[in-house]
Amino acid sequence: MAETMPDTLIGAMAPPVIRSGPAAWLRKHFFATWYDAVFSVLFAVLIVWVLQALLQWTVIDAIWRVENRDLCTREAGACWAVIESRGRLILFGLYPFDEQWRSTLACLAIIVTIALSCLPAFWSFKRLPALWIAGFGIFVLLMRGGFAGLPLVTSEQWGGLSLTLFIFSGVVVIGMPLAVLFALARRSSLPVIAKSFGFFIDIVRSLPLLALLFAAAVVVPLLLPDALAGNKLMRVVVAFAIFFAAYQAEIIRAGLQSIPNGQGEAAVALGMPYWSRVIDILLPQAFRNTLPSTINQAVITFKETSIVTIIGFFEVMASGNAAIGNGEWGNQYVEVYVFLALIYFVFVFGLSRYGAWLEQRMRLGHD
Repeated sequence: MAETMPDTLIGAMAPPVIRSGPAAWLRKHFFATWYDAVFSVLFAVLIVWVLQALLQWTVIDAIWRVENRDLCTREAGACWAVIESRGRLILFGLYPFDEQWRSTLACLAIIVTIALSCLPAFWSFKRLPALWIAGFGIFVLLMRGGFAGLPLVTSEQWGGLSLTLFIFSGVVVIGMPLAVLFALARRSSLPVIAKSFGFFIDIVRSLPLLALLFAAAVVVPLLLPDALAGNKLMRVVVAFAIFFAAYQAEIIRAGLQSIPNGQGEAAVALGMPYWSRVIDILLPQAFRNTLPSTINQAVITFKETSIVTIIGFFEVMASGNAAIGNGEWGNQYVEVYVFLALIYFVFVFGLSRYGAWLEQRMRLGHD
């Protein structure tokens, strides 16, 4: 009679049990040990309590209509009636009331431009610049008017979210080509050009952005005649674009340095001219290698547009402060700042998530 195998040996030889599914994932990540389970339960209770309190304040007990503003007390929920009453001021600033549809279309043009530029189909040195120039041009034409029966609205009346988007898009449209030129000049084989642009980039990067904007808004008109000083808003946008270009140039230069030297040497051996080598071979790879960093720089630039409040521009943050600057809605500052935070969150979180998706896509080797 054959001897039976001991149970301990059978258990040792049996294949491990592979557990999968939501229960196994929860057990692995949140309940692996007793103290993991305790902290997981405590944090779950805390999260549920915070979410319930937020839901109660923002939705259930909230006051939505202006005619019910007498119910806005500290014991009640959020008083969103302030957004209904002062929302146009926050979004459009001092733009004429009857022409605010133009400001809305202009903002949509920039948002569509940003969305389309995130699609790989537009990632070429002909399509992407053309897209941004067209989107920015439509924005300016709609905002300024003065043609086809549209009343002229000068930049002094621009404000709110539309002014924030104008500054952001203007900085990108002007600053990105400057960044490419700065990066190429810093890598020039001529020492005078390379060192001069390197010194200029380092000087700009060492200065605070607010100092550059203040100099553009206040100091430049004192040094130049009125004919050369130009519009205050355009001076600020150009100064902001130079600041953006100095940082973006270093990102592009890092992308150029990551390209093997053999590719440039092969292009020279084939007789390709300089700009053909740069546009067709070097820059596409440099931008591809630095796209996550470029997206991050765009996110930083969008948030930094709020700095122009200090030099007297009525962008979205200044418009929000003006909305609660009178006695009528002075107590609803929390609701206004939550609304402003939501605006920034939509743009910044969307761009940051796109950058994370793009980084993952490039890691997997997609085009």
